[in-house]
Amino acid sequence: FTALAFKIANDPYVGNLTFFRVYSGILNSGTSVLNASRGKRERIGRILRMHANKREELKDCHAGNIYAAVGLRDTRTGDTLCDEKAPVVLEQMTFPEPVISVAIEPKTQADLDKLGVSLAKLAYEDPSFRTFTNEETGQTIIAGMGELHLEIIVDRLKREFKVDCNVGKPEVAYREAINKEVDAEAKFVRQSGGHGQYGHVKIRLKPAERGKGFVFENKIVGG
Repeated sequence: FTALAFKIANDPYVGNLTFFRVYSGILNSGTSVLNASRGKRERIGRILRMHANKREELKDCHAGNIYAAVGLRDTRTGDTLCDEKAPVVLEQMTFPEPVISVAIEPKTQADLDKLGVSLAKLAYEDPSFRTFTNEETGQTIIAGMGELHLEIIVDRLKREFKVDCNVGKPEVAYREAINKEVDAEAKFVRQSGGHGQYGHVKIRLKPAERGKGFVFENKIVGG
């Protein structure tokens, strides 16, 4: 038995559905198979034949046809499922990197609580969709293959997960760098009886080689 998982979808009634095409062999429901792409064992709980939004439960599946499986936990889009005694890995699917990104912000606290889980489910289904938090700006960023792709993601958040979001441009984290050498000097004097306090500071800042990072040279004398 050999099959390729080509799509993951979330069903509100049965959970995750893994769509796969059988390339060889026969598989019965309740049978365990090997996910050769990840080296993990999976159990096919139920086998379904999909007709639009209708499902027909089957006892087995045959080569050349497309089915959906219920109960797979570690299988992702593009993974190979096969017989444990005859492992094989089919040609893997490649997914392009995202070309556009936007920032999203939940409208209410209730939406915020559900946003992370909802985005994780969408990213699990769609390998061409990415989501992350910009550590410098704190914004939640979603990235995909185009404006329409991201519009559909935002619409699904509202329609399927009841998460309403505002969409905007990602903030740019500006950085500054020293481009020429500069010297500075300052004195600190505080006299309130006794010996008082005194400090004399000289500092020199100059650009370092790109990629060298921050370098501090201690040239304190007599203190």
